[in-house]
Amino acid sequence: MHRDHTGLDQAPARHTYTPPSARALRIGLGGPVGSGKTATVAALCRALRTELSLAVVTNDIYTTEDAEFLLRNAVLPPERITAVETGCCPHTAIRDDISANLEAVEDLEASLGPLDLILVESGGDNLTATFSRGLVDHQIFVIDVSGGDKIPRKGGPGVSASDLLVVNKTDLAPLVGADLTVMARDARHQRGDLPTVFTSLAAPGGVAPVADWVRARLDAWRRR
Repeated sequence: MHRDHTGLDQAPARHTYTPPSARALRIGLGGPVGSGKTATVAALCRALRTELSLAVVTNDIYTTEDAEFLLRNAVLPPERITAVETGCCPHTAIRDDISANLEAVEDLEASLGPLDLILVESGGDNLTATFSRGLVDHQIFVIDVSGGDKIPRKGGPGVSASDLLVVNKTDLAPLVGADLTVMARDARHQRGDLPTVFTSLAAPGGVAPVADWVRARLDAWRRR
């Protein structure tokens, strides 16, 4: 349930169709627990907040931990960050029953006025997690090298079909014995021409290729 609602009697009617040209671009970020989804969201907010009007929706099962992390790090003003407590596997709220997330997105646009971009972060899930296209326009999937170089080879819709695959924590590759060349080869095999970015989000400028990809998607959205 979206945390801003204290009772069902207070929930307004939602989910009327909004033409794409009249709303923000929505980008979903998914990936396994600990891969760096929240770090990616935080870094994107820092990189884009002076040039775009943006907001964030986070998803956690029983807490608002990810939203609180973003608030503690002051990546955006508090009114631009909201949380959904899914109460179930995270993929359910981003793929199967997206109503709570749609409420959160619509609340942000209603309260903040015209926005350029809304980032919707999934709770940590496995390689099968994907977003409903009724919720987001593009999907980023974040994995990291700490599980070894086998992760892209395992595939799954997050790895194979996301609009952008981010391989995070490349600085840890020597410590865990991960071969980035193997990961790049397997990612190409799984994804074909879909783009993959290798980076360390903890490094200065580590989010730059992801931010550039987001800017390109927004430019294309505005030209529609």
